[in-house]
Amino acid sequence: EDIHVPSRRVLITGATGLLGRAVFKDFSENNWNAVGCGYRRAQPRFEQINLLDSIAVHDIIHDFQPHVIVHCAAERRPDVVESQPDIASQLNVAASGNLAKEAAGVGAFLIYISTDYVFDGTSPPYKETDVPNPLNLYGKTKLEGEKAVLENNEDAAVLRIPVLYGEVERLEESAVTVMFDKVQFSNKSANMDHWQQRFPTNVKDVAAVCRQLAEKRMLDPSVKGTFHWSGNEQMTKYEMACAIADAFNLPSSHLRPITDCPVVGALRPRNAQLDCSKLEMLGIGQRTPFRAGIKESLWPFLVDKRWRQTVFH
Repeated sequence: EDIHVPSRRVLITGATGLLGRAVFKDFSENNWNAVGCGYRRAQPRFEQINLLDSIAVHDIIHDFQPHVIVHCAAERRPDVVESQPDIASQLNVAASGNLAKEAAGVGAFLIYISTDYVFDGTSPPYKETDVPNPLNLYGKTKLEGEKAVLENNEDAAVLRIPVLYGEVERLEESAVTVMFDKVQFSNKSANMDHWQQRFPTNVKDVAAVCRQLAEKRMLDPSVKGTFHWSGNEQMTKYEMACAIADAFNLPSSHLRPITDCPVVGALRPRNAQLDCSKLEMLGIGQRTPFRAGIKESLWPFLVDKRWRQTVFH
């Protein structure tokens, strides 16, 4: 018997990453023929493509003929970008511009994933029309990537999003989940940033927004340009850590709020809250409450799971 292959085709870059996996899953589960590509961790599940290899990029796009490309691949760690600016710029800017050009060549709708770090965080909330002013090199490369995409493909979309969390393979995959060990091991005190205002956003929600945007675009070619999506719960890392502790009935008295501006690493914006009303007015959006989302994401990493399962279940 023939296997039904959906006629709508989507190509996802960075499909091995935290966001890319969620995007691949959401499209696949909603009647899209999804192909993911990655680099180091690609095989056997995804196509292995070096996005800096323009011939390989051209070939996969021309062979697959996607209707939509969701470009999740990026160097997204601000401190790594500062230490390896050339490599980061190649991936975040040059590869993105090339991908946009190739997408235009086959008439594919490109969604370029960008960041709230294009803003300096001094006058939130930010609309799509507000003037960006990135404080760190990561934000600068992502902003240059936006420009490269829209210059090479005027029908593309830019989707700016904040700090992400979700189903992680390792706790270090997300700046939110990486705190879990400090929360769990309450025998020593842990300093937590209580200065920067964040809006933790579940990758499942961003994935749904990407698909909804793609489906809206299939019906309406005027859907393009820059969009914002974000969770709507404002929290510092300290507040997230306390919420994580609360979700798992763990103590939080060892967590210490640090209210000073951080002095090490790349500069971060104080509050780069995104105004999401443009997408909301299109009827696009999905938000998972932080406590529910973080509990689902971190449950596999709970150290004393056996004991807790008897207590809570």
